[in-house]
Amino acid sequence: MISVDAVGVEFSGTTLFSNITLNINDNDRIALMGKNGAGKSTLLKIIAGVSKPTQGKISAPKEAVISYLPQHLLTEDDCTVFEEASKAFSSILKMKNRMEELNQQLETRTDYESDAYSKIIEEVSDLSEKYYSNEEVNVDSEVEKTLLGLGFVRQDFTRSTAEFSGGWRMRIELAKILLQKPDLILLDEPTNHLDIESVQWLEDFLKTSAKAVVVISHDKMFVDNLTNRTIEITGGRIYDYKTNYTHYLELRKERREQQQKQFDDQAKQIADIQQFIDRFKGTYSKTLQVQSRVKMLDKMEIVEVDEIDTSALNLKFPPAPRSGNYPVITEGLTKKYGDHTVFKDVSLTISRGEKVAFVGKNGEGKSTLVKAIMGEIEHEGKMQLGHNCMIGYFAQNQASLLDEKLTVFQTVDEIANGDVRTKIKDLLGAFMFGGDTIEKKVKVLSGGERTRLAMIKLLLQPVNLLILDEPTNHLDIKTKDILKDALKAFEGTIILVSHDRDFLDGLADKVFEFGNQRVKEHFEDINGFLRNKKMENLKEIERTV
Repeated sequence: MISVDAVGVEFSGTTLFSNITLNINDNDRIALMGKNGAGKSTLLKIIAGVSKPTQGKISAPKEAVISYLPQHLLTEDDCTVFEEASKAFSSILKMKNRMEELNQQLETRTDYESDAYSKIIEEVSDLSEKYYSNEEVNVDSEVEKTLLGLGFVRQDFTRSTAEFSGGWRMRIELAKILLQKPDLILLDEPTNHLDIESVQWLEDFLKTSAKAVVVISHDKMFVDNLTNRTIEITGGRIYDYKTNYTHYLELRKERREQQQKQFDDQAKQIADIQQFIDRFKGTYSKTLQVQSRVKMLDKMEIVEVDEIDTSALNLKFPPAPRSGNYPVITEGLTKKYGDHTVFKDVSLTISRGEKVAFVGKNGEGKSTLVKAIMGEIEHEGKMQLGHNCMIGYFAQNQASLLDEKLTVFQTVDEIANGDVRTKIKDLLGAFMFGGDTIEKKVKVLSGGERTRLAMIKLLLQPVNLLILDEPTNHLDIKTKDILKDALKAFEGTIILVSHDRDFLDGLADKVFEFGNQRVKEHFEDINGFLRNKKMENLKEIERTV
């Protein structure tokens, strides 16, 4: 059991949270929830030992292993993917090598009665106990199984880690954590860089093979499927619910309704008491009663209503200029990289006003087709954009393309035109950039803040074809819901590439399935697509691709 004892954190005199106490038990699957800035990632870092609290402490058994996957990490580029993942077993291999070294010394030494000889025997004994308490594992087999589960292919194993994007490096680090089989796994947004199949594999692994898990995630379905306990950080304290996320939302609503009723009742009581004091404070016969009521007010513990995240993302796309009837038409489209064929003979038509989803495993060509539509890559076959087609493009790496030297305000100001220039602060406020945050440099923004800022840039120009490639990475649950509502109301055409199962549900009215070098058109929404493929839920979209 790992204990968080009266932990508190202050920044520049401001209290983030205080006196937080909780226990993490074996087999706990905990979702750490709360609005942006509540302190979720900070608490996770403290439990991981990466950061120190201002007060309180973390207590854990001496031999407990705690592994932590942050939102952002830097990996070295001096080995292959397989070698990097195999580092998960480095401590076991070090123990084995040390035992062999000590046993060699015991065979050659003759000072059997010396203290040094006794110390060697003692160290060998301790190491043997630890080493043989580990289950015997086939290292190569375990590494291979984990890497394949997280979306790598065997050809990747011998490639240098330097060849992979940040998202894929994150998967390597996640593989190392899972292979270590720690007593507690701490995950901060683990699904942001995973496709649907890998998310499902991770869910299954954590449910069946992990010990204790604490996760911060904006993937509602992932959290619901995995967790059995929800801890909410709000107003500097925590509420602990022994249930999953969906049920927690119901219980939280009930809690806040009760608090509000108690607050309203108390406010009425205070008003009545104050009215009595004001009326009779100069009346001699009522002096004792007035003093009694004054003392009552002084001693009264004021009921507090937990803060509600009112920072709404008021997202509304500009009116879409009318495009031709068919914004995108392809005929016999083929893309190859050397001997590798991504897809071939793709013929499809996307009509004005359609909202379509591209689904399929990573590497099957979803983003490649988007790049072909954008004219960013060469290809064989015909690609035709419709009359007056005006494209708004949000790429996976859109947030990373922002100029880090600019402030939030400058980023928007340099592309704003016309009347919108007088409303930049209002627009930024709608995207939760209020007060001094508009003067923050882009380089210090979190992943979520960068994504929101990149989305603002997309909103500043009217378009009639939105192409969104993984737009929900780093967005919290509330922001994703508001973005989804805005996309539903968008009058133009949408091409949506997303591994976010919940986000796709109810948004796309047609599905293009990528796999085996082909693109297959399904004339139904996600739920109809699943029914026809005899799948029960969105988890399985990619399993048969």
